[in-house]
Amino acid sequence: MTDEERKVRTALTGLEAGLVEAMLAAGRVVTVPAGAELLKEGAYVRELPLVIDGLVRVYIGHEDKELMLYFIQPAESCVMSFSALLEHAPSRINAVTERETTLLLVPEAALRGWLREHPSLNALFFRQYNERYLDMLRTVEQVAFGDLPTRLLDHLRRLKDVTGEDVLDVRHSRLAQELGSAREVITRTLKKLEREGLLKQVPGGIRLTR
Repeated sequence: MTDEERKVRTALTGLEAGLVEAMLAAGRVVTVPAGAELLKEGAYVRELPLVIDGLVRVYIGHEDKELMLYFIQPAESCVMSFSALLEHAPSRINAVTERETTLLLVPEAALRGWLREHPSLNALFFRQYNERYLDMLRTVEQVAFGDLPTRLLDHLRRLKDVTGEDVLDVRHSRLAQELGSAREVITRTLKKLEREGLLKQVPGGIRLTR
């Protein structure tokens, strides 16, 4: 058993062992570096990615601005990619790796058969649909009704949750891009949050204090 196969079996413990073996036989395991573009708006999805190890950020974009929708963590997949693949429709999202990431890429034909034969796979995707729906609903509520300091602080908290890092190594320009703002505005907002004791800007990044 290779290390990659061991990672797949560990990550997908919620699925039947026979299904995981079939996925390994029909799919392929790849490891990509941080910053790799996995999917672009308008492209067609040929294989469904399941994250085995690492982290993927999913967002929509327009010109030089982005709106982050959700993260994909180990044992999860992208429900928007899942929908696009089954409907033979172009992707409406972008997906990029946040760190080195191992993926199990599953072909469409095999996936359709497994969905009919394995209730656990359907349950996995229904659960993720619900989680991603709540993520996107929160994003819409914040954009429509939230002020920038609240949105920024919540975004940083989400980053801390998914990365597990105490000091977030993230540039002001990237935060501006992900929140659809300007770098100067983000810098002022970070200083405001720092004065309020909610975070501290330290060498190497940002540390949340509350």
